[in-house]
Amino acid sequence: MNSKVFLATLVSAVFAFPVVAASIKYAGVNLAGAEFGQNNLPGTYNTHYTYPTQAEVDYFRNKGLNTIRLSFRWERLQQSTNANLNAAELNRLHTFVAATTAKAVYVILDPHNFARYYPDPANFQSSAQGLIGSYYPNSVFADFWSRVATIYKTNAYVIFNLMNEPNSMPTEQWVSAANAAIAAIRATGSTNLIHVPGNQWTGAHAWTASYYGTPNAVAMLNIVDPANNYAFEVHQYLDANSSGTSTTIVDANIGVTRLTAFTAWLRANNRRGFLGEFAVANSTIGSTTGLIGDEALTNMLSYIQANADVWEGWTWWAAGPWWGEYMFTLEPSNLGQPGQTDRAVLPVLRSFIPIPTTALVLPNNNQFRFTTQAGFAYQPQSGTEVTGGWTNLGPAINGNGVMTNVSLSATGTREFFRVRINRQP
Repeated sequence: MNSKVFLATLVSAVFAFPVVAASIKYAGVNLAGAEFGQNNLPGTYNTHYTYPTQAEVDYFRNKGLNTIRLSFRWERLQQSTNANLNAAELNRLHTFVAATTAKAVYVILDPHNFARYYPDPANFQSSAQGLIGSYYPNSVFADFWSRVATIYKTNAYVIFNLMNEPNSMPTEQWVSAANAAIAAIRATGSTNLIHVPGNQWTGAHAWTASYYGTPNAVAMLNIVDPANNYAFEVHQYLDANSSGTSTTIVDANIGVTRLTAFTAWLRANNRRGFLGEFAVANSTIGSTTGLIGDEALTNMLSYIQANADVWEGWTWWAAGPWWGEYMFTLEPSNLGQPGQTDRAVLPVLRSFIPIPTTALVLPNNNQFRFTTQAGFAYQPQSGTEVTGGWTNLGPAINGNGVMTNVSLSATGTREFFRVRINRQP
């Protein structure tokens, strides 16, 4: 979908309604950096790890993206079990979250810990040391989320991603830990959206498989949320083993192939899904024979859009200030400097950013108003018939996140007004 139209009629009574098709709600990027230095915990800020900046938020917001998945380390925010959150680290995280959400950009809080707390540094993703539900009780995990939820329960732009990529554990063990965290979050009074990952690095391709124990497709049906406001978060890369460690793409339709069973499971069980990580290398984008990154992305994101009744959205992996020339980076070259350059993959992603929904308000017969969003152009129009003959009311308005007023000059007893919304070039 390249544009949306929102229509209002000016008569003795006022009506406003959107003319839209089903669409995903969230489109964004992972901003990495605060989870770096995993072998130095808690570590030293700006030596072992860093936080992304508002310059990055503004760059992506101005491209139309509305969601940031913010990775960080649990051990830095809560430096011992059941302790108060560390004041210095909380200030760093909260400064980013508060500034970002104030711009109407969603922030997904992502403890990037693989279901471990102070794991073995030699095997930080999969060690038995630190594993929640065995090395540490579920109550430790629940305590952490209770403290975080207490802070952000009044901010509807904050989403709680329980954990990044649980793995190497019985699926039932992870379900028990996730349910403990969800119960603790809801006990604070929070109604925030919760993202629940599955076992086995929450790979969509493996959702129905049994090689890691009970399939996610079976065990994750036992997730309990008293508020019923959650989605299952999956990751999917397109190389041979779905690890995201290679530039190789199996074929142009592999993303669709690997998401199909999970999508069918969502629909059959009345659940919702979110693609928290996916990527192709920038070097695979182009018209040269053999470069199929743009085709693979187009097919994959088209499939998600076509199934927007069960898919809530996606976040690209990744951007952030310390990536350098990482193959998947979406961080522009020379951000904020002369010569700033978009990454090759960005134009492909932008064509799938959802056109925002807006409501037209007619406070009187002299104007109508609506809220704009950065990254989109809004063209007010008028006409005497809904079916055609629309005339532009001045130039298009570039969205900036604030309310915009449009002056009217009604010519008869009935006149129609609308706004056509397009992605900015």
